[in-house]
Amino acid sequence: MPAPVMHSEVVRVLGEEIVGGVLPPGHVVNLAGLEQRFSRSRTVVREAVRVLESLGLVVSQRRVGVTVQPASAWSVLSPQVIAWRLATDARDQQLRSLTQLRQALEPAAARAAAALRQSHGGTAAADGDTGADGVAATGGASATSADVAGAVSGLREAADRLRDLGQRGEGDGEAYIEADVVFHAHLLRASGNEMFAALESTIAEVLRGRARLGRNPAYPTQRALDLHLELARAVEEGRPEEAENAARGIAGDVLREITDPTA
Repeated sequence: MPAPVMHSEVVRVLGEEIVGGVLPPGHVVNLAGLEQRFSRSRTVVREAVRVLESLGLVVSQRRVGVTVQPASAWSVLSPQVIAWRLATDARDQQLRSLTQLRQALEPAAARAAAALRQSHGGTAAADGDTGADGVAATGGASATSADVAGAVSGLREAADRLRDLGQRGEGDGEAYIEADVVFHAHLLRASGNEMFAALESTIAEVLRGRARLGRNPAYPTQRALDLHLELARAVEEGRPEEAENAARGIAGDVLREITDPTA
């Protein structure tokens, strides 16, 4: 089964070159040239091009070749594209854009999660009313009540773990980073909104990418740890306004750090 590994390497190299500007918009390459450059078969090269095409980075046309597309055509929410962009010289701008996405998304998800909890009297949807199909009553969302209940419980557990690891000076360690990924994934799931939950892998790559760039301190601020715990509690207790404010504070603090690292 070596073909997937071989085409993944071609995808990675070309993807990094495209988002990094080495291969600018309008640049055309042909399959024969890619075969020669990477010493790979036509099958492997075609598969790599298909992946890049699915991400909006290139368009392949017969008798024309493979044409690099402008950034406006890219699937900018794809974890792969995010990772490649964070590896370029424009990483700070990319981090800023992604954090602004979090700033818009997470407070809304937090409010929705707490409101859903509130509508069931401070208990998980699994313990309250659901539709005949077991789907939580979230105004059109498709998360099951069990999914929402598990996410609310997991949110508090992740917040407690973040506080424990952060206070021990492990904020830049793998365990803390993964706990943070889990926390924000649970937040999106707890909203009961499948559109929010669909961005889970995007937000995860943002958090991991920030850590890879060395932006996570060993000792997170006490405010950051407190805000995560307050957010989890507000969702659990069905307090929408407080949940929204805590989520806004978390993303806002990160954005300020990126905009002015000395602040």
